[in-house]
Amino acid sequence: MKIATLNINSINARLPQLTSWLQKNNPDVVLLQEIKCEFNNFPFLDLQMAGYEAKILGQKSYNGVAVLSRQPLQTRQENLPQFTDEQARYLEVEALISGQKYIFASVYVPNGNPPATSPQDTSRFSYKLSWLDAFLQHAENLLKSGQNVVICGDFNVMLSPLDVYNPELFAGGALYRPEVWNKINRLQFIGYTDAFRQLYPKASGYTYWDYGTTAFTNDLGLRIDYIFTSPAVTDKLENCHVERDLRQQEKSSDHTALWASFKD
Repeated sequence: MKIATLNINSINARLPQLTSWLQKNNPDVVLLQEIKCEFNNFPFLDLQMAGYEAKILGQKSYNGVAVLSRQPLQTRQENLPQFTDEQARYLEVEALISGQKYIFASVYVPNGNPPATSPQDTSRFSYKLSWLDAFLQHAENLLKSGQNVVICGDFNVMLSPLDVYNPELFAGGALYRPEVWNKINRLQFIGYTDAFRQLYPKASGYTYWDYGTTAFTNDLGLRIDYIFTSPAVTDKLENCHVERDLRQQEKSSDHTALWASFKD
């Protein structure tokens, strides 16, 4: 089983690139973030022609998450339970793959940094922390169910100095603060595994590079996209890697795909 996660930064702006990539790599499941479109504008037909069913939670111009699969999907949860949210940031589905049921969640964690015009405004960071609290409670409930769970997406956090090209530059920012580290690390304390770090404890694994002209060339990146797996899924983990080639294509997203492969 091959799974990929990608913050696509507008699916309609990058549809030709996406469909070409799908046909070349044939992933079983792809979890997308920042699709930036509503249901009626989502390219369901194009993806169906590429061999994929899609479930989405859309939002006009911003946010939005989706799951693509070669196997039929059933939606389990749109947005987090018991958390009122106008933003489309969490979609949970289930699929039967190789005779086993899997739960997949596409996650787009709030950024949390203040608007440039109001640097003292902490409301976005408070929203991020509240969102993460609701997410962690739900993720723990999923784990207690004993099912095969894979949670992927853009978590908007760098968990260690390995995950950021210049830690000092980001110190105190909403993506590199102890309050956020503690919450994401709790995900691992309760039993989920960071698939990339499990296999590559010392690699940078950057998944995001700013659109600035030298960021990608000079590898000034961040590791903010993750694949987290429940224990039964972790036992099947074979490989996990960052697909750097996708980022250097024309009109690419500022993120690239993170892959994981699992034994059937």
